[in-house]
Amino acid sequence: MLSSQTSNHDPLAIALSRKARTGAPGAAAATPVAAGDGWRIVDIVCTTGPADRPFEERYGSPSISLVLSGTFVCRTDRGSSLLSAGAMLLGNAGHLYECSHQHGEGDRCLSFQFDPDLFERIAHDAGASHAAFDCDRLPPLRALAPLAARAAIATAKHDSLEEIALELAGAVISLAGHAPRDAPAAPAADPARIARVLRQLESRAGQPHSLTGLARTAGLSRYHFLRTFRCVTGVTPHQWLLRARLRDAARRLVTSRIPVTEIALDVGFDDLSNFIRSFRAEFGVSPSRYRAGA
Repeated sequence: MLSSQTSNHDPLAIALSRKARTGAPGAAAATPVAAGDGWRIVDIVCTTGPADRPFEERYGSPSISLVLSGTFVCRTDRGSSLLSAGAMLLGNAGHLYECSHQHGEGDRCLSFQFDPDLFERIAHDAGASHAAFDCDRLPPLRALAPLAARAAIATAKHDSLEEIALELAGAVISLAGHAPRDAPAAPAADPARIARVLRQLESRAGQPHSLTGLARTAGLSRYHFLRTFRCVTGVTPHQWLLRARLRDAARRLVTSRIPVTEIALDVGFDDLSNFIRSFRAEFGVSPSRYRAGA
């Protein structure tokens, strides 16, 4: 579940509340955000859950989908991946994929879609050997954090979206070309265990979380939990939570005038200097400069 503060404004929380109230089956709603010469951005809110059947689709164009909230499993001919907030789902035109929500209800993604000609030009300019993804997802990575935060904020403000779409495509193509190839599949029970933890972290990101408590939620020893979390998500629990907090802080810095110290405390940091140091490491500038440059 999402926090009550978030649920007042978050499209996914609103859609899930409407679904619960009406008893309607889960569905995906795609809202166009912006479009230009060879690119488009779509806000996709999906309310399907464990009781809904998985659905198979085909990518109509090269696609990069930034997960904004929720979790879901995507299955392709390469295998299956559990995706959560901050991750990127990558798709090649014509390829089949199946999304399911057997481990929890709902997700929201920002989908950046490109005409093949434009995508090929971006890949060439980015120095890629070919204009296709060799992996299905990228985890929440520090290298993509500034663009991911800008994308989420700019979508709400409808500002500089073409610039962000092109920059994101180039960055993702470059990183995907060096991403580890398919890892051994996680045991069937692992995605369910980690999905429980991810949804707990997302709904209470500003609260303290101990490794012992997270491992208990997953039903694993601490050592096995660490290995399993990284295998399933691509990052450690600390990295996942830190980046979730910093994304939230970046959003608040741009969309409010709340003092930096108050934001740091609200998103889960108990020390201002640690927040400033972590923010600068993630986004390349201090919180105050980030706000001033927005």
